[in-house]
Amino acid sequence: MLTRCRSGCVKMAGGVSLLRLLGLYVVLAESYQVWAKWVTTENPTLVVNEFDSVVLSCVIHSSQHKHRIEWKKLNAGTDLVYFDKQIQGDLINRAELQGDSSIKIRNVTRKDTAVYRCEVVFVETGHLDEVSVNLTVQVKPVTPKCTVPKSVPVGKAAVLTCREHEGYPPPTYIWYKNGDVLPRDPKSNPKFFNSSYKINYDTGTLHFSVTSKLDIGEYHCIAKNGAGQAKCEPQRMEVYDINIAAIIGGILIVVLVLLIISIVIRLAYKRGYFAKKQPANRYQASSKADSVDYVRSSPVDAEGDFRHKSSFII
Repeated sequence: MLTRCRSGCVKMAGGVSLLRLLGLYVVLAESYQVWAKWVTTENPTLVVNEFDSVVLSCVIHSSQHKHRIEWKKLNAGTDLVYFDKQIQGDLINRAELQGDSSIKIRNVTRKDTAVYRCEVVFVETGHLDEVSVNLTVQVKPVTPKCTVPKSVPVGKAAVLTCREHEGYPPPTYIWYKNGDVLPRDPKSNPKFFNSSYKINYDTGTLHFSVTSKLDIGEYHCIAKNGAGQAKCEPQRMEVYDINIAAIIGGILIVVLVLLIISIVIRLAYKRGYFAKKQPANRYQASSKADSVDYVRSSPVDAEGDFRHKSSFII
């Protein structure tokens, strides 16, 4: 029931004026324009393989025909993808506008992995709305590099490694022995119940804390992610016993040989095999007494000797 108030306004039976209702309607309408989602996407999360094509969808829900569209790539910074009705940046030759507001990218690479934002400005009202698409480009792993020790002593530790650097997202690693998958817990499988290994699926490390004869076999690894997988060639690991008796016997033989050599050298010294020989041209002093005169060959000396002999006779 409507009633008229003194100031000329019209009231409803509950005492609420139509003027207030109109104001409330205006506020709700403005709130709707602020909070209403006029821009959406068909798929906010996209995962594609490298070199495939992908469409970043941006759907506009509005009766307003005049609008301005921008696409931006949000990664380490902010790069323009579509601006002023043109493709920008490194997508110039690989992307195009599809429909009214979506972007199609051909031959995607891992560098295209990022969050893309579609921004729409409605010219008539100046209202801005946006939507984001998270794109992940997967790269298939290449053949991983595996390292398997050829032989390990019984009871010693052994580390097997598997690594690959091309796959994206980074792959997980699965180890096989003789064609059988190594479970995370060796106690869960009767084939590996007595093994003492641990697997790191993120780093590709297979670690044996204590090896035994049961660990002998051929091992290979597979690197795997959403884009595919790759494996290394099987490599055999042997586990051998340590022969303590043979080691001690070898040491005794070496000691005995050294002892015999030292005895032989000592006997050779005693018998003079290593005595020093005197030089053949060594000068020897005369054995004659100092009081004996020697005959001199020079004339002067001969004459002197003659005088001496003459005086002696007289």
